[in-house]
Amino acid sequence: MSGFFLPTLLLLPLVASVPSPSRLPPKYCRRCCDHLDPPLSPASRPVANQTPEVRTFINMTILKGDKGDRGERGTPGKAGAEGPPGSKGFTGAKGSKGQAGAPGDPCKKHHSAFSVGRRKALHSVDYYQPLLFDTVFVNLDEHFSMFKGKFHCYVAGVYFFSVNVHTWNFKETYLHVMRNEQEQAILYAQPSDRSIMQSQSLMLQLDLADEVWVRLYKRERENAVYSDDVDVYITFSGYLVAPAD
Repeated sequence: MSGFFLPTLLLLPLVASVPSPSRLPPKYCRRCCDHLDPPLSPASRPVANQTPEVRTFINMTILKGDKGDRGERGTPGKAGAEGPPGSKGFTGAKGSKGQAGAPGDPCKKHHSAFSVGRRKALHSVDYYQPLLFDTVFVNLDEHFSMFKGKFHCYVAGVYFFSVNVHTWNFKETYLHVMRNEQEQAILYAQPSDRSIMQSQSLMLQLDLADEVWVRLYKRERENAVYSDDVDVYITFSGYLVAPAD
């Protein structure tokens, strides 16, 4: 037997290592020049001669139809909060004159009238002396003041007035019909041996609160009007002809 010996080979069975299902999938080894996506699986790889998928795109803007009918009006919403008041506008032009109104109630027509007299004779002792009266014939609504001897205008308009006196023998008769403090007319009779009736009348346009009265005007001669306690020789009357518009 020679001096060489053959080594004995020990054959061990190969044990395959199977990864556990709970383990992470294996990481692939990439080079720096490879694409970052993982390699495609055989199922995802393109198949040769496969027909590409065609998708149809329709532009709806070119298929716009005719305008439809208007819909019904919706329910009004709630009113909003009130805003602040605006600035005052410009004054508008004056409007045209309106039509005349219907005639008023006849019961509402204005009236004013008076007629008074004096039974006593009067000699003027002052330069100007009011002629007072003591007898009332008519005095609607007390427009004539017996205390002052003046008619007070409560209804503006046109009035008619008349004064009647009896002169005194051998004495001058000189009176003024007054509107407020202005002479409007004169009643005059010269001294005579006969006494006569003398009168004056006129129409005046009066405003509210105007006063009409009679006064004696004394000059160098004695001025007087005659009357007695029985008959009425001196009268003063007036009435409204037309009220103001």
